[in-house]
Amino acid sequence: MKLLRTLSRLLVGFLFIFSGFVKAIDPMGSTFKFKDYFMAFGMDSFVGLAFSLAVILSALEFCVGMLLVFDVHKKNASWMALLFMLFFTPLTLILALTNPVTDCGCFGDALILSNWETFGKNIILLGFTLLIFFTRNKYKDRSSMLEQNLLLTFSLIIALGSSFYSYRHLPFIDFRPYHIGANISDGMRIPEGAPADEFTSLFKYEKDGVIKEFDESNYPWQDTTWTYVDVEQIKIKEGYQPPIHDFSISSNEYDDITDMVLNDPSYTFLLVSRNLKEMATNQQKEVNQLASWANNQGYNFICLTASSDEDISDFKEKHDAVYDFYATDEIQLKTIVRSNPSLVLLQNGTILNKWHWRDLPKTTELNANLAAYSISKHQTLTNKLVIISITTTLLLLIGCFLMLKFRLTAVKNR
Repeated sequence: MKLLRTLSRLLVGFLFIFSGFVKAIDPMGSTFKFKDYFMAFGMDSFVGLAFSLAVILSALEFCVGMLLVFDVHKKNASWMALLFMLFFTPLTLILALTNPVTDCGCFGDALILSNWETFGKNIILLGFTLLIFFTRNKYKDRSSMLEQNLLLTFSLIIALGSSFYSYRHLPFIDFRPYHIGANISDGMRIPEGAPADEFTSLFKYEKDGVIKEFDESNYPWQDTTWTYVDVEQIKIKEGYQPPIHDFSISSNEYDDITDMVLNDPSYTFLLVSRNLKEMATNQQKEVNQLASWANNQGYNFICLTASSDEDISDFKEKHDAVYDFYATDEIQLKTIVRSNPSLVLLQNGTILNKWHWRDLPKTTELNANLAAYSISKHQTLTNKLVIISITTTLLLLIGCFLMLKFRLTAVKNR
C-alpha cells in the first residue's frame, strides 16, 4: 500500500506541478480562458476576476503538487488535491457534453487536450487522488513544521514570481505557434497526406406538407412524391488542423496584404493591439519614434488590431499615429503575443523577436542587421533563464540539504 501511495503521490504531484507551472508562466493566457468560460456560461459579471483567478489557480496547483511530491503537509495537500479534482472533474464532464469551449486550458498551450480527453484524464487522476486522501492519516509527516513551511514558501515564490515576470514582460517559455523562430507561413501549411475533415449530408424533403430529414443512404431521390427542400453538410470527423489558422492582414483600403507581409524579404514591424480602447498608451511616443525610424530605414511598420474603424480613427487622432492600421482576427492577436500593445519583428514570415510594451527597443539600440540583433537579445534572455534555473535548483538542493541536516540533528538529540 505504501508503494502504491508513493506512486500515486508522485504522479498526481508532478501533473499538478506541470499544470500549475505552464499556467503561471502565461497568466494572460489563463485569463483569456477564464473569460471564455464566464462568457460561455453567461457569467459576464465575473470577467473582471479572470486575471486574479488565473494567478491564484496556477499558484495553488503548483504548491499542491510540490507538497505532494515532497510528501509534506500531508493532510492539507490531500484535502486540496481532492477538492481540486472534485470540482474540475464534473466541470470537465459538463464541458465535454456541451463543448462551449473546445480546449479546457488545463495545461495552457503546452499540451492541448479535447474536453473528452481532459475528462478521461481527470477520472484517472481522481482515482489516484482518492487513494492519497484516504491514506493521509496512515503516515506521519517526517519533516518539521519549519521545513514544511519553507518548502511551501519556496513554491509560492516560484509560482507567483513566474506570473509576475510574465505579466510585466512576456512568457519566458513560449508554447504557442507564434514563438520566436516560428515561420507563420509554415504554421498555416497543411502537410501532404494529412487527414481532411469528413462530412455527411443531411437531406430535407417535403411530402404532404411534412418535412423529413434523410441521410445519404435513404434519401428519396427517385420518389417523385417527395419534393427536395435543402441539404446540410455535417462534420463527422475533424481533420488535421494546422497550428496557425485564420491569420490574415487586411484593410478596406488595401484589401488583403497577408502574403505580401509574410513574403517580405526585408523587415516588418507589427504593432499588435487586440483592442485599441484597452491598449496601454504609456509608450506611444516611443512607438511613433520606432515607426518613423523604421520607415526611414525602408522597413514596414503597421499596426494589427481587431478594433472597429471608428476606434482606429479616434486612436490615430488622439495619439498622432504615424503608421497604418490593419484588421486581424482577435483570437489570433491574443495568441501571437499577450501584452496590449506589443511589437513583433518579422522577416520572410519568420518571427525574429517580440517585445512587451514595457520593453520596446530604443532606436539607438537597433542596427542594420536586425536579425543578428534579435538573435543576440534572445541569447541574452536564454542565458538569464539558465542562470535563474540553476540558481533555483541550487536553492532547492540547499533547502533539501538543510532539511536533512535538521532531521539528523533531531535524531541524535533524542
